[in-house]
Amino acid sequence: MKNENRNNASLSTEISEQIKESIINKELDVGSRLPSELELAEQFNVGRSTIREALKRLAAQSLIRTQRGASGGAFINHIKFEEAHEQQITTSILLLSMNDVKFETACEARFALERACAQFAAHRRTNTDIKEIEKEILIQGQSNLTDEEFCASDIRLHRILVDCAKNPILSYQLAGAVEAMQPLMNMITYTVRSREKIVSFHKTIMRSIKNRDAEGINVGLSNLEIYTKTLGQNLLESYK
Repeated sequence: MKNENRNNASLSTEISEQIKESIINKELDVGSRLPSELELAEQFNVGRSTIREALKRLAAQSLIRTQRGASGGAFINHIKFEEAHEQQITTSILLLSMNDVKFETACEARFALERACAQFAAHRRTNTDIKEIEKEILIQGQSNLTDEEFCASDIRLHRILVDCAKNPILSYQLAGAVEAMQPLMNMITYTVRSREKIVSFHKTIMRSIKNRDAEGINVGLSNLEIYTKTLGQNLLESYK
């Protein structure tokens, strides 16, 4: 007799968590095929609708992928760091928009996290990284650049700096910090900031990366943080 006394949503959540635990513990191998819906229903003693809901939950977390056809079914997904960036960014944006986070708090967190990459970036950056940073600085110097285009280039430059560390975990964690917090800062300060000053800070940071000078990177980021905080504080004070 199937377990029908409990809420279907509760059961599907419990089943998805059990399968998730098996994936994390490597009891289920990446790329392997899960049993069919019927087999899973028999295994967990529930209806197929409950299994479908559990599989939907796993798919929403990118833990499984489905494939149609004779050789189809549900397979354990191989999640790559790069593919998970978007989810990290979305979560960070939602957290910032749904909670009362002070400008100074976001600024402090973002630059503290970015400075954590300085030592690694100084030692591991490549010539390609330098060229990509120089490219963004050239873009930022264009007089006809819109605020949106300048912001987009600003974000790309700081993502390159983070990626210079060649640490996929840092890149993943900081994807949200840079791409969620940076637009927030730009949105608040874009009317009063000096593009020339920001480009000057970026050039200083770029030279330090080029010279493999970790302390110089830290100083450049700290100066940019002070400038950004000051702009934000002055602007918020003017609204009082």
